Amino acid sequence: MNIDKKYLHPTYEAGRDLALKNIQGSIVNLNLIRLKEIADYSDFPKIAPVSKISGYDAFMQYIQLAKPFVEQGGGEILFIGKGDHFLIGPQDEQWHICMLIRQKSVSDFFAFEQNPGYMQIVGHRSAAILDSRLLPLEIALL
Repeated sequence: MNIDKKYLHPTYEAGRDLALKNIQGSIVNLNLIRLKEIADYSDFPKIAPVSKISGYDAFMQYIQLAKPFVEQGGGEILFIGKGDHFLIGPQDEQWHICMLIRQKSVSDFFAFEQNPGYMQIVGHRSAAILDSRLLPLEIALL
C-alpha cells in the first residue's frame, strides 16, 4: 500500500468495476475526507473566493451547493460528522470529515457525478480536499 498516494477522484476503472457489480437498489457511499489547511483554488479561479479560506470552509460550501444535486437524483445526505483518529486502525491516519450519502442506484450516482450543474461547483471539493476515500456500500440483509 502506498501511503503517500492521494486519492481525489474516482478512476475510470473503479467506476467500471462498480457498474459491473450490477447492484440492484440503493447504495450508501461512505466518504472519508482529509482537508487542506487552506483551500487551493488555483485550478478553479472562476469560483475562487475573494480571499483565502480554509479547506473546511471550502468543503462546507461544496456540501451546500452539492446538496440540491444529490436530492434532485433522489439521493440523501444521511450523515456528516467530524472525524479524527481511528479507534481500530492506524493511529497515524486521520480523517477530518466522514459522510454517508445514499443514492437511489449506481446509475443515479453516476448521473449525479456527471450533472453539468454539479460539474460547475465540484471545484470547491477539489480545492478543499487533500485526500479522500469513497466506499460504495451495498445494502445487506441480516
